Amino acid sequence: MRIVTGNDLGSGAVVWWTGEGWSLFVADAVDVGEGAEAVAAEEEAARRVNAPYVIEATESPDGPMPAHIKDRIRSLGPTVRGDLALKRDPSAGNYVI
Repeated sequence: MRIVTGNDLGSGAVVWWTGEGWSLFVADAVDVGEGAEAVAAEEEAARRVNAPYVIEATESPDGPMPAHIKDRIRSLGPTVRGDLALKRDPSAGNYVI
């Protein structure tokens, strides 16, 4: 599974490609397969997102899970304060560690 991530131009927040736009939640990300690089290039050229790039992910019960630890951390928000973690459901598990 391949998904696209980048940063929102206005806020700097980490965002994930949903197939129609960008979301703060990795669970909304869609598998873009072989068209991943084209999506990233088009979105960057349109200046809708900063520095988009393609990452590998695996499907989990909660949606896509980034394969690399760096992107797992990016998907959850700051690591220095757990209360600032970006989760739709605060009782959901933490797949980073």
